[in-house]
Amino acid sequence: MSGAPAAPRPGSAETTAAAHDLDLLLTPPRARTGWRVLPARVVAMCVVELQKLRHDRTELYTRAVQPALWLVVFGVTFTRIRAIPTGGIPYIDYLAPGIIAQSAMFIAIFYGIMIIWERDAGILTKLLVTPTPRSALIAGKAFAAGVKALLQAVVVVVIAALLGVAMTWNPLRLLGVAVAVILGSAFFSCLSMTIAGIVLTRDRLMGIGQAITMPLFFASSALYPVAVMPGWLQVISKVNPLSYQVDALRGLLLGTPSHLPLDFAVLVVAAVAGIAAASSLLGRLAR
Repeated sequence: MSGAPAAPRPGSAETTAAAHDLDLLLTPPRARTGWRVLPARVVAMCVVELQKLRHDRTELYTRAVQPALWLVVFGVTFTRIRAIPTGGIPYIDYLAPGIIAQSAMFIAIFYGIMIIWERDAGILTKLLVTPTPRSALIAGKAFAAGVKALLQAVVVVVIAALLGVAMTWNPLRLLGVAVAVILGSAFFSCLSMTIAGIVLTRDRLMGIGQAITMPLFFASSALYPVAVMPGWLQVISKVNPLSYQVDALRGLLLGTPSHLPLDFAVLVVAAVAGIAAASSLLGRLAR
C-alpha cells in the first residue's frame, strides 16, 4: 500500500526574492508615465542643482554681505532720518522684507550664466537627449534657485532679528514667506534663462542682467511705498513681480495691510510663464 503523496515544500523567502529579481531582469519595471513624470524629473533636477552647494558654500557667505550692508547702513540711517512714510512702523522694519526679496532676486537674475556655462561644457546637450521634458529641466533649475534664495532669506531674517526688527514667528506665516521667496526666485531665474536663450553669450547676459537688476529693484515697493512714486513709475511697479513679492513678504512678516491672494496669484502666473518662455528657448541655446 503506497503512502499519500508528500505535500510540496513551500518555497523559501530567498527563492521568492531570487525569482522576483530574475523577473526584473527579464521584464524591466514599468516607467513612470503621465502626470508622475514631470514632478519626479523636476525634483531630480532640483536636487542635482543643489548638490553643487556641497562642493562650494562660499556663494552663500559672500552673497550675505550685501543684504547685511543694506540693513545695517541704509536701514539704520533712514530710520533715524524718518524721511520716508512707512505707515507708523520703523523704516528698518519696513525695509527688511524688501531686502529679502532683493537678495533673492540678485541670486536668481544671473542664473542664466550657469546654463550658458553648461552649454559650453557640453552638459546641456547631454541633458536634452534624455527623456526629461525641457520644462522639467527649467523648472528644476528654477526651484533650485528658489531654495538657494530661501537659504539667503534665512540669513537676512536672522540679521534683521538681531537689529531689532519686529517680525512674526508664526510657522504658517513663515511657510508663506518661504513660498513667496521660492516663487519670486523661480520667475527671476527663468527670466535670466530666457534672456540667455536670446543673447546666447555670458558677456551679453551679464550686461543685460546688470542693466535690469537695479531698475527692477527701485521700481518696486522694496524701499518706499508705491504712493510716493511718480505716476509713470507706479505703472511700472504694478507690472513688476518684485512688488507683489515684497507686498506678500511684508504682509506675512510684519502683518501690514497686503493683498496676499493677488500677490501669490501674480507670482504663480509669473513663474509658470517664465518656465514656459525659458523652455521654448532652451533648444536654441543648445545649438
